[in-house]
Amino acid sequence: MNIDKTRMAELLRNDRYPRSAKYDPEWVLQGWMGPNVLWLTEWLCERMEFRPGMRVLDMGCGKALSSIFLAKEFGVEVWANDLWIPATENWQRVREVGLEDRVFPIHAEAHELPYADEFFDAIISLDSYQYYGTDDLYLGYFCKFVRPGGQLGIVVPGLMRDFDGPLPEHLTRIVADGKPFWEPECWCFHTADWWRQHWGKAGLVDVEVADVLPDGWKDWVQYEKACGEAGTLLFPSEEETLVEDAGRYLALVRVVARRQKDG
Repeated sequence: MNIDKTRMAELLRNDRYPRSAKYDPEWVLQGWMGPNVLWLTEWLCERMEFRPGMRVLDMGCGKALSSIFLAKEFGVEVWANDLWIPATENWQRVREVGLEDRVFPIHAEAHELPYADEFFDAIISLDSYQYYGTDDLYLGYFCKFVRPGGQLGIVVPGLMRDFDGPLPEHLTRIVADGKPFWEPECWCFHTADWWRQHWGKAGLVDVEVADVLPDGWKDWVQYEKACGEAGTLLFPSEEETLVEDAGRYLALVRVVARRQKDG
């Protein structure tokens, strides 16, 4: 780390997320894999129902920070599923915080999940679902792992509104790292209304929430700046583009739905 913990805590100060503020700022900064996953999880949890002892799938959990947060804050049992981060690495993080009996790291690809049908009481996914869940058929596969009446919740990078014509120049301009913000994989970004329709059309879930985080781009920038100063970014910062966009197009989108009891 390039800075001391007092400075880390200052960089992460955000009154919007009181639960997240309780966590070691160094641990939070070292967990960078995109927007601040604790903040995303806390926002998602405002519209989800968690009770002690529930079984929860954290899909695409990254470095398992969200899984640890859920176990600590709500007393649930979490299966921390990721493809990119080895389960052994996440298990070490789990052991360091003494949650061996509540967080269980799993290494599995999104289309080959090793779980029984209806095993989970709830499923969440932070900054991951957009990479596989835009497929029209995926929700049918995914929601079978949650019990009827159980909730599914995601937060993903997305759009405030669709593009009217060509991509805006500030998204395609070459920035400091020699690349544009907008690359082909960004076509998985969609609006909250798109996600509402996408999940609703299959007739498998009832969509309860589909919205955007107010001024979410500012939180996105705050965490990027903090990780940049701390030296924990794994890739060049997206701050330049996010600031220029200022919430015109780029957004953080939340969707919460409940599996239909006869679905």
